[in-house]
Amino acid sequence: MVDFTPCPCGSGLRRVRCCGLDLSTLSPPEAANALVPMLAQAEAALKAGDVTAAENNVRHMLELAPGREDALLFLYRLSRQQNRLEAAEALIRRVVAINPNNFGATNELTLMLLGKGALAEAEIHARNAIRIAPRNAQAHNLMGLVLTEANRPVIGEYHYRRVLELAEGEEPITLANLAWNLKNQGRIDEARALYKRSMELKPDVLQTVLGFAKMEEADRKFGAALELLDEAERLLPDNPSVQLTRATVLARQKKTEAALAILHEPEEDAEAAPKLRLGPAELSEKGRLLDQLGRYDEAFAAFDTAKKRALAFGARPYMAEAANDLAARLKGFFTARRLQTLPVAEVRRDFPQPVFIVGFPRSGTTLIEQTLTVHPRISAGDELPYINDITQIMPRLLASPLNYPDALAELWMGDQREGLNELRDYYLNRAAKSGIFKEGADFFTDKMPLNEMHLGLIALLFPQSPIIHVIRHPLDVLLSVYSNHLTHGFFCAAAMESIAQHYNLVAELIAHYRENVNMRYLPVRYEDMVVDQEANVRKILDFADVDFDPRCLSFEQNTRYARTASYAQVTEKLYDRSRYRYRPYLAHLEPVLETLAPVIERLGYVIDKPE
Repeated sequence: MVDFTPCPCGSGLRRVRCCGLDLSTLSPPEAANALVPMLAQAEAALKAGDVTAAENNVRHMLELAPGREDALLFLYRLSRQQNRLEAAEALIRRVVAINPNNFGATNELTLMLLGKGALAEAEIHARNAIRIAPRNAQAHNLMGLVLTEANRPVIGEYHYRRVLELAEGEEPITLANLAWNLKNQGRIDEARALYKRSMELKPDVLQTVLGFAKMEEADRKFGAALELLDEAERLLPDNPSVQLTRATVLARQKKTEAALAILHEPEEDAEAAPKLRLGPAELSEKGRLLDQLGRYDEAFAAFDTAKKRALAFGARPYMAEAANDLAARLKGFFTARRLQTLPVAEVRRDFPQPVFIVGFPRSGTTLIEQTLTVHPRISAGDELPYINDITQIMPRLLASPLNYPDALAELWMGDQREGLNELRDYYLNRAAKSGIFKEGADFFTDKMPLNEMHLGLIALLFPQSPIIHVIRHPLDVLLSVYSNHLTHGFFCAAAMESIAQHYNLVAELIAHYRENVNMRYLPVRYEDMVVDQEANVRKILDFADVDFDPRCLSFEQNTRYARTASYAQVTEKLYDRSRYRYRPYLAHLEPVLETLAPVIERLGYVIDKPE
């Protein structure tokens, strides 16, 4: 029976000729050479402006020869032009699967993944682009983009500088990219010089001007940022990213009403059509501004619309099946009985040691890191991906046929007795190469969100390292995640219900670890930190075996750029307006109250309901 089911990706092909295609059944490309005139007809139709005819011709060709790269690329371009992004991604993935050496397709797929925030997968293809064309400047530029966004800016810097070498001159766009990279390293003065040089060479590039403005905003040079935004506005009036950045600057200057006015979106039935349709980021910023003004119902409506619009624009929904599968496997492996038989890694005294700051996104981990890294003995590592990297490469490094965590069973083998030391060295060597160690520091922080999923592994690799677990009222965490666009946690931030679902999953996993794993674990409540800062700072430093330094009480004077959604908040003195922020939103949070009630009680919190 012939399957006429259309592919759900939206390509217009039958599923069996699209996402359900078995690539092993494809004929050699030359077997379909007789169909080339059909592609020529499609190209002619497109040139004549008949998109429908062009699509029909190329789809007919792909029904007959579903593995033809040229036809797949043609339909991919049509899908991109018509904003059918799911179909475009499916098509370009197929081209790369059929021909992994197609540099153009690999480049396109990497950029799509980068735009979606799928950094781990984007890096895989960016690395392959360099393997295909090691002296291609675009390949190194791709790698620079991916690694900078993945918070590995030192390695990203290498690839940007390689682009400049291969270009044999000053390439203004690359200079701007390198400037953004250096800004993420906290090397603001160097970044500023590069931005200025890039604008001298090519003054009319919006992204360069906008990136420069964002850097000045992050460095608290608000006047300079606004001047650059005026120039960006001249280049492209009413651009949403320019508007959002201007609103951000005004908000940081406490000009909330002015910032909110910028993000006004007229009603659909207004006489004049809106000049811009707010995207998810703009809507979330609008919601945060409304929150500051106490207009809570409007704020939540903005957050809610932002999430729905993000999904409509192609954001990933929560990967519940993958999250639950990983949690189940971790619970199954890391049991007290099994851990009694496993070794632990030795401590490397010739390296600074990690201090792991863990906690659900938006729980206050940035506050703790900024506080600790004022101390001269503690370097700032920020969000280090190395624990997650180890979970991916573990099977290869331990020569195991099993995936993480079951691959750790190889440690019982005579030839893998040093396996944990090798994994530990991988982590420390990567940290050393990242350039985060500062002179005189004995420790460095790692506050990668949701590292708490891997507390069992961390305890095996670094049994003496402090683990600071930041806990905040679950409803405050949920609301804060809902008001931002995050990809951590299997894309759980896509919806309020999935945030609650993933919060529960992580909380249960942490409870399992605490019952089964020996680790240096200290829970710290965000609310306690706000109420009695000094007592809690002393407690944390004492736990880490570091002498108290009064400068840690003035974390807002930490000049490093915190590369998180909290970068602006941690430049202000400690405030309590984020404590129990959920209260005015309680009616809107009703759909998740039952889900979160057990963990709220277990953590010692209550739900304050209005009388």
